[in-house]
Amino acid sequence: MAKIKMTVSNDITFYEGCEEYILDCKARNLRNGTLRHYTDSSKQIIRYIGEDTLIKDIDKEMIDNFIIQLRENPLLNEMSLYTYARDFKTLMYFFMRKEYIPTFKIRIPKVDKQPIETYTDRELQILLKKPNLRHCGFTEYKVWVMTNFLLSTGIRQHSLINIKVKDLDFDNNVVYVNVTKNRKPLIIPLNADIKKILQEYLKYRKGEEEDYLFCNVFGKQLVRSTVYHAFYDYNKARGVDKTGMHRYRHTFAKKWILLGGNVVTLQKILGHSSLEITQNYLNLLVSDIQKDVEEFNILREFKRESIKM
Repeated sequence: MAKIKMTVSNDITFYEGCEEYILDCKARNLRNGTLRHYTDSSKQIIRYIGEDTLIKDIDKEMIDNFIIQLRENPLLNEMSLYTYARDFKTLMYFFMRKEYIPTFKIRIPKVDKQPIETYTDRELQILLKKPNLRHCGFTEYKVWVMTNFLLSTGIRQHSLINIKVKDLDFDNNVVYVNVTKNRKPLIIPLNADIKKILQEYLKYRKGEEEDYLFCNVFGKQLVRSTVYHAFYDYNKARGVDKTGMHRYRHTFAKKWILLGGNVVTLQKILGHSSLEITQNYLNLLVSDIQKDVEEFNILREFKRESIKM
């Protein structure tokens, strides 16, 4: 009987460690998109570190050199640099928990977060204009309904394409979002406008309770690529160059804040695990907040009343 070769912890290569980390991610039942990200990121990191490099030989100096190499790569922007550094840090902390290397603190470079562009009011007016149901096809009408739905709920694309007809509860004016990024179901209120739009849509959509709410022309579940192209064509046909599903989520959050919505409520609707994540959306609103600051200028109010200090 052949002997099984056992790998000693101190002799584990970086490649073997990455494979173990991905296996651990699968065991934790992370989403497929997250697994793909960590797998692709690990492949890129291995190119820098070397697959035969022993984990026990990785120290703080090697990590600093890794960051320097990333900075010197002209093909990487600041956000990509931050992402690789963050993923590498997560990987190293996994090795520390496994006691493959001593525990030490890893600092990753800070980057300036670029504001995420949202839809303007003019673009929203164009995109939300209802098509003529006598002349448009089902796809155009469906994308219009989805546009209204995204701007009313702020949900992600992955959640959108997994909503079923039975998840709509018009008696309580809510939608049950069972497929989310963190796997925690959400109950999102439906306003009167989107409720009316959905009720009309279902008259054309028909289908059974177990069917997906938004489907292709054959009544089957939509896939990400199909959704992307449908929205791209819809926007282009209306003269809006911007596209992207996640842009609706940011627009929803931005409008929520500007219209005086509560940040804690926004956190619940977006399904964020902490207020800190939700607060990041405020960074998108600097220019709009500046307009409000000028409009409600306290000093100007005092000046009008000629108050002398």
